[in-house]
Amino acid sequence: MRRFAKICGELSADLQILRRSDRAMRKAYMGVRLKRLREERNLKQVELANALGISSSYLNQLEQNQRPLTVPVLLKINAAFGIDVQLFSEDEEARLITELRDALAEGSESVSIAEIRELAMNMPAVGRTLVSLHRRYRESVERGEAMAAQLGDDWIAGGPARMPFEQVRDFFYARHNHVEPLDEAAERLYRQANLGPRSVHQGLVAWLRERHGVQIVWDEGGDAQRHYDPVRRILHLSADLRQGQQAFQMATQLAFLELGDVIGRLSDSSILTGDEARRLARVGLANYFAGALILPYGDFLAAAEAEGYDIAKLGRRFGVGFETICHRLSTLQRPEARGVPFFFVRVDRAGNISKRQSATDFHFSRVGGSCPLWNVYEAFAQPGRLLTQIAQMPDGRSYLWIARTVDRGSAGYGMPGKSFAVGLGCDIRHAGRLVYSRGLDLTDPAAATPIGAGCKVCERPACPQRAFPPIGRPVAIDENRSAPTPYPVA
Repeated sequence: MRRFAKICGELSADLQILRRSDRAMRKAYMGVRLKRLREERNLKQVELANALGISSSYLNQLEQNQRPLTVPVLLKINAAFGIDVQLFSEDEEARLITELRDALAEGSESVSIAEIRELAMNMPAVGRTLVSLHRRYRESVERGEAMAAQLGDDWIAGGPARMPFEQVRDFFYARHNHVEPLDEAAERLYRQANLGPRSVHQGLVAWLRERHGVQIVWDEGGDAQRHYDPVRRILHLSADLRQGQQAFQMATQLAFLELGDVIGRLSDSSILTGDEARRLARVGLANYFAGALILPYGDFLAAAEAEGYDIAKLGRRFGVGFETICHRLSTLQRPEARGVPFFFVRVDRAGNISKRQSATDFHFSRVGGSCPLWNVYEAFAQPGRLLTQIAQMPDGRSYLWIARTVDRGSAGYGMPGKSFAVGLGCDIRHAGRLVYSRGLDLTDPAAATPIGAGCKVCERPACPQRAFPPIGRPVAIDENRSAPTPYPVA
């Protein structure tokens, strides 16, 4: 064992020597930077060569990137002109490359890392200008989004082009997250196929086989939850899915098979621009139908009202999970039979909102993240436990929120799983219809936690969790007093 440890130590030392040698031998070609130095000093090539004590031909080779810039020449540049050699360093170049990758990632064309490196190495001033322009662009976009949020509208006509997923979100938001044609079709199919709360899975397998000749195949270790082969009429489903999730994927495929024309007409909306947005909308509509088929409107609404919207009881009755129940509760807005108008949101630990639906006018901010005082983030500290919160927005309106984590196990040992927090909220005037209001004083303003839509659009100046000042609202800073908010001012 001692000899093995000695050999490992020697190998480690050899690797370190090789790494140092590689860094020392790496050639730096800085021709464009030398040309820029000469132009800034208004020097001819001969004059710069004389100042550095090198031949004109050698300087010409350096400027043409035919020879690398050496350390002795760098020292001569520093002695002759007082130039910081950091301008010629690879660390500075690496930082610029990273910034350029971020800036150019939003462009219309794909730029290779080789092209970015060439730009950073040979034309750093151009690269820094591009980074600065991109930063100003992002600031302008954020200001526009903040203005839209403050006006109570989530998008501005004629503003920056919306991402396809944002267009789809606006599409459902405009419908108050309710699509009546799909709800009606789902209820008809539910009756025709003789489905029941505990027989949906088997019933869908039979319906797909008998009506469409589709065979179900369970894939072990597949990377897709659902994959349909239209030629062989085989629907591949991941074996890692629970039974309720498998039923949802079967219902989604059934939507495309039986309601393709209806989904096509619904997705032909002026809100959706471009093929990608319409494809995403079609998938969203198919998913909506799947939820409506597993949890048919009339039966589900009656059960929800009878149980006081108890999610655990509804999940046991219909054989589906917490997130599925919450998602369906946010869609119950049939004009003649409305449920509680809920807002639904799903976030990850980093604060990214991957799902959000609203059956009413509650506004989810797209600007600078959400409020850390919201109980949907506290749920990660208490996994599996259902949390309640009375929250008050800056406009004075209060809401009852419930939140809980949902986990999706990994596909195998050593593979990452998924963990989210799901939040479901409603206006305080509807809270009395929910079992989760028991023991809470819904009339006491002091019982509410003050939250906001996000720091960059929130007007609470003294919030202890504030990370940024509100966009467009400068904060007076007194050097003789501590800052009124903890966000950095440097």
